[in-house]
Amino acid sequence: MSKVIEIDGLVKRYKELVALDHFSLEIEEGEIFGLLGPNGSGKSTTISCILGLLKYDKGEVKVFGKSMDASSYESKKDIGVVLQNVAVFEELNVEENIDYFCGLYITDKKLRKQYVDEAIEFAGLEDFRKFVPKKLSGGLLRRLNIACGIAHKPKLIFMDEPTVAVDPQSRNKILEGIVELNKQGATIVYTSHYMEEVEQICTRIAIMDQGKNLAIGTKEQLKDMIKTGETIQAEILDLSDEIMEEVKGLPHVYKVEYVDNHLKVHYTKGQRNLVRLIDFFKDKDIQFGRVYSELPTLNDVFLEITGKQLRD
Repeated sequence: MSKVIEIDGLVKRYKELVALDHFSLEIEEGEIFGLLGPNGSGKSTTISCILGLLKYDKGEVKVFGKSMDASSYESKKDIGVVLQNVAVFEELNVEENIDYFCGLYITDKKLRKQYVDEAIEFAGLEDFRKFVPKKLSGGLLRRLNIACGIAHKPKLIFMDEPTVAVDPQSRNKILEGIVELNKQGATIVYTSHYMEEVEQICTRIAIMDQGKNLAIGTKEQLKDMIKTGETIQAEILDLSDEIMEEVKGLPHVYKVEYVDNHLKVHYTKGQRNLVRLIDFFKDKDIQFGRVYSELPTLNDVFLEITGKQLRD
């Protein structure tokens, strides 16, 4: 597959602050690519540099194989942007908003009418064509925002937190729409703080922090990068320090916690961990209640790679 985005050694400084520190990244055609990072990690700066909205101090950005800057209008017409903050005109209704944004790229009136109708149908806004934005619910407003960003049928779409503050039904509709856009041929760069969404729809994921690319790969590859391979929890009324030490000595165990009658055993990798732990309880005649196993999530990966300290 061809590379849609190529970033090589990107450096962006704001006086003493280094927002991007020799950041490099490649995104292939046809991907739903998740770009993750804590607040202030450099995600927004990266996207602004890719779109040619920011000048950077060093490095190179290519989109569709061509260098990208503020005057790259030929490339920009094939790019769609859906911002976290809804960006539509309050004075225009749903259809007029989509027509305006589509008209920035599509001048043929007949073709634009077709594209607007298709965007309205895609976003499920058929019954709301004549509604102004203030009359729409939060979920409908988000879907209008998406329709405005994708109506001109871009080959590359940036989606920045498109499901913030919407109900589960609207969130599901939006995620289904993103997958459908990808099936229709669009390459999508997706940012979100909802890790379950990224894990659900993204084909590859990059985790960045302090302007650097810390890890990249499929969700399975990222999970293999961290220490935690499995966590087993068990309800136990009483557990002695001696037994705790024996649990720590079981194969693949690297950490054991016991709080409020809940035992939590952290494993690196290994198989049959659950069976081995239950057999241990039986051999020691330890009474236990519910026992369950959890495999690592993308959230576990994110916290282990970027740390658990609070960000602004």
